[in-house]
Amino acid sequence: MADIICLGIDPGLARVGYGAVVQSGFRLKALNYGCIETTPEMTFNERLVKIYNDIQEQINICKPDLISIEKLFFGRNITTAEFVWQARGVLMLSAAQNKIPTVEPKPNQIKMALCGTGDADKRQVQGMIQRFLALDEIPKPDDTADALAAAVTGLALKISI
Repeated sequence: MADIICLGIDPGLARVGYGAVVQSGFRLKALNYGCIETTPEMTFNERLVKIYNDIQEQINICKPDLISIEKLFFGRNITTAEFVWQARGVLMLSAAQNKIPTVEPKPNQIKMALCGTGDADKRQVQGMIQRFLALDEIPKPDDTADALAAAVTGLALKISI
């Protein structure tokens, strides 16, 4: 069985977490992970361009077979959601331009895949990511751990693409 690389993405405007995970048989290993950060001093368009350019760089570095972009869930703050949806669109465009299949797990699917329950809290998910990937510590910031969780879930969902 060939290795499969999934680039997980936790979308946002101020911070976009990313994490590449390789699956070799039943083994999982983190290849690369981090966080793309933009600032309020940047114009909205400058922020989108930075997100696009930086995710393109990660795609070029890790050469994923699959991209897993977490679906968004927003309660009431539609203004914040609008900006994040636009940033998410840039991330989806990048995957499409590179002809990389995508999966879009919902937050409860990620929790279920890692913890066995859709009601797991953020700390439980982060602890499972640390264990699954044999990391010395939980990746920081939270967006990075969330991106790795999206990647692991994407690998679990890959049979459906």
